[in-house]
Amino acid sequence: MILIGPPGAGKGTQAPAIKERYNVCHLATGDMLRQQVAEKTPLGIEAKKIIDAGGLVGDDIMVGMIKDQLENNKECQLGFILDGFPRTIPQAEKLDSVLSSRKEKLDHALELKVADQLLISRITGRLIHPASGRTYHKEFNPPKKPMTDDVTGEPLIQRSDDNVDTLRKRLGAFHNQTGPVVDYYKKQNIWTGIDAAQSPKVVWSNILKALESNLKPGS
Repeated sequence: MILIGPPGAGKGTQAPAIKERYNVCHLATGDMLRQQVAEKTPLGIEAKKIIDAGGLVGDDIMVGMIKDQLENNKECQLGFILDGFPRTIPQAEKLDSVLSSRKEKLDHALELKVADQLLISRITGRLIHPASGRTYHKEFNPPKKPMTDDVTGEPLIQRSDDNVDTLRKRLGAFHNQTGPVVDYYKKQNIWTGIDAAQSPKVVWSNILKALESNLKPGS
């Protein structure tokens, strides 16, 4: 399955829950890229420039990373959740081609839908503990001590692309490019829209309703 949604829609909250319930791998292309950035690989250095400018990384690089995971990650044997990809029709077509070569196909395309203004308030308050990936929010889920991780006491950071100007660019790019992707999956009859402005528990309940139509835990 793929999980579609703009930055801050809750993909990072819901995908791990789906992963745990169905014993599948979670391929978050943003995290895969950030790992490259953190390790300062040639790809990571180039990707950081693109991400900081609110742009999107090239298709061939992304598809290559996904294909590698499907072939070499044992967690992907029972299936996968693809989070943050595809964002364009060419990417969707390349993904279909990769899956077809493996005699596989997508079962679901879930879209988490949230208004832009709510996303901006969500994301500009986001704080991250780099070592563990733990996230906080200045307003909705603040750390016990400002800018400090509750568990380790280490400093929290705000991602360089979590600012209003960059975010507006990212949302603009998302809407322009991903709208056609949604239509692409609607034509395949695998798309479901989820109102992600609700509480995470309500969103999770609605995701389960969509998935349980033809999936069972552990299948």
